[in-house]
Amino acid sequence: MADETPQTGLTDNAATGLAYLTFIPAIIFLVTAPYNQKPLIRFHSWQSIFYSIVWFVAWAVLAVIGMIPILNLVDIVLFPLTFLGLVIVWVILLIKAFNGERFKLPVIGDLAEKQANA
Repeated sequence: MADETPQTGLTDNAATGLAYLTFIPAIIFLVTAPYNQKPLIRFHSWQSIFYSIVWFVAWAVLAVIGMIPILNLVDIVLFPLTFLGLVIVWVILLIKAFNGERFKLPVIGDLAEKQANA
């Protein structure tokens, strides 16, 4: 069951879900008490930050591929498929977080878990 924080009335489930909207709420939750003291919120905040980095790197790599004359034809198909996959994973992360579940992505989740427990 999610605890309610006395200062804002924001439940833990709401805080974990909000962490995935952008990386900014995730950073706020990591530096603001009482959120930074709750392991579930810390985990989801770190996973959100790492997922944002993956999103940016994927965008940058595909943008560079799109500038290469022959490979830009592959990028026409690769770009939408990659971002469709990223959006689907993001929606799953949002749903799981708002339901209070600790859904861990394969590599990013391990990094987030290490940071959350540090």
